Amino acid sequence: MDVIPVIDVAKGTVVRAVQGHRAAYQPLVTPHANSADPAAVAQGLRRLYPFRKFYVADLDGIEGRGRNVHLVPSLSRVLGGAEIWIDAGTASRGAARALLAAPIATLVVGSESLETLATANDILAESPQRTVLSLDFRGDEFMGPSALLRDEARWPDRLIVMTLARVGSDQGPDIDRLRDVVSRAHGRKVYAAGGIRDVADLAAVRHAGAHGALIASALHGQKISAGDLKEIAGR
Repeated sequence: MDVIPVIDVAKGTVVRAVQGHRAAYQPLVTPHANSADPAAVAQGLRRLYPFRKFYVADLDGIEGRGRNVHLVPSLSRVLGGAEIWIDAGTASRGAARALLAAPIATLVVGSESLETLATANDILAESPQRTVLSLDFRGDEFMGPSALLRDEARWPDRLIVMTLARVGSDQGPDIDRLRDVVSRAHGRKVYAAGGIRDVADLAAVRHAGAHGALIASALHGQKISAGDLKEIAGR
């Protein structure tokens, strides 16, 4: 099972995400780093466990304030060969191409950033093997073109089921929604995001058919240990 740590960055600082209320996010305090600098946090997480993938949310890009163009290069210098999944609010094929110019980058296309189905199709066609589609939900509302959620034939080989209201909330993952997407994904790799608190939640999303999970609070709150990660990776 893939466990992928999440690094949320706003104005050059790693922040603690809570329920998608981005205006209220505060700088991250973590036992794994002595500052909220993205490179320091990434190094601290890599000391905890040799993660093969990292998910990075460029919140400035997502919210239209301009992408942090130095974020992926700076993280790549400290993460060695780890794959960096980056969501920067990509809303055009040109923006996707620019982000994919970094060989270590995997493009995360957040449905919340897509205005039309045509735009989604255009971006997803740029480099399908290096693209992950994040199906973003706030409560029961799908954030993005409704046809993208309805028509699984348009989905790439990797998907994230992102339940924003559960991020950092200690509510647990949305297993029902995860099962629904897995049942329609026809063998695609599906990753759970939002609400994972501990090893029991990781076991639950795995049982629901997830290939992996995105986590942050459980790592920084030391609810999941290096030993847990080693055991989970072998499953």
